[in-house]
This record gives sequence, C-alpha cells and structure tokens, in this order.
Amino acid sequence: MNGPVRSRTPRPQSPGGTDRKLLGVYLNDHLAGATAGSRRVGHLARVSRGTALGRALDGVAAEIAEDRAALLKIMRDLDVPVRPCKVWAGWAAGKAGRLKGNGRLVRRSPLSTVLELEALRLAVAGKAAGWTTLRRLAPADERLDPVLLDTLLDRAEHQRDTVEEWRVHEAETALRTTVPPTT
Repeated sequence: MNGPVRSRTPRPQSPGGTDRKLLGVYLNDHLAGATAGSRRVGHLARVSRGTALGRALDGVAAEIAEDRAALLKIMRDLDVPVRPCKVWAGWAAGKAGRLKGNGRLVRRSPLSTVLELEALRLAVAGKAAGWTTLRRLAPADERLDPVLLDTLLDRAEHQRDTVEEWRVHEAETALRTTVPPTT
C-alpha cells in the first residue's frame, strides 16, 4: 500500500452543507488577497493624488476597503475564524508587490502605474470570483445574503471597468513614443 492514507471520517460541514475547513481556508485566502489589494490600490491612489487617476482610484480604494470589511462580516456570519498569519501575508504581499523592476532604480517609472493597475485588475477579478462562489452557495446556506453578494458582484464589475479604463490609458501613454516616426 503506497501513498497517503485517507481518513474515512467525514469533514465537518457547515449548516449549508459546505466543508467548514475548506471554506475557512478559501475565505482566509481571499482575505489575504483583499488585504494586499487594499494596500496596493491605496498606495497607487496616494502616488497619483491630485490627478484624474488619483481621483478615480480614491473611489475604488474606498470601495475595496468596504469590500474587505464585507468579507470580514461574511466570515463572522459563517463562523469562520480569521487567520492572522494569512492577513499578515497579504499585507507583506502588498508591500513586496511594489519592489518589482520598472526600468528605474530610485523613482517611479510610467510602467510602475501600468503594472500596478494590471495587478489591481487581476485582484478585482479574483475578488469577483470569490463573490460568485459565495453567491452560488447562498441558496443552500441562509447565513449568506444573496442581495449583499449581488451588490458586491456589481461593485466588483464597476471596479474592474474603472481600473481597466485607466490601465489602457496609462499603458498607451507610457508606451507611446514622443518622437514622431520618420517616413
């Protein structure tokens, strides 16, 4: 008999029939992502302060902070404990994400904003996937509020559209040459 021995004891289930242990891991992973995403958008809004991008990102940053708070409430409602080590990992990931190479050693490059917007775009998509998963579980678990989850999904869609609009604008601006091509 080679390989791992599997327990025949069923995993504990929540009232909605979900695997409590896996749901806890899943939600804590999303909390880590929400922590990193909140830090990333907050930083980008601060470095863009006083610009149209900064004004757009201030609203997105506020919504992302609200989304993180909503996730914490959902976790409380589901009796899922917060794993501080995962929150810390999300905080550290948010900091480490700013250490990427951008073609400049000391100051920000125009690519810094583009790459941060791309990472934020991915983070919002991941968050929306989490809300979608919870929304699909809601009919079987009365502790999940389908109206709240629909609102969170709509908000994530709006965030995605805003971030994408600015990502395209910043990429075109950063990558466009200032010297007209010779013909």
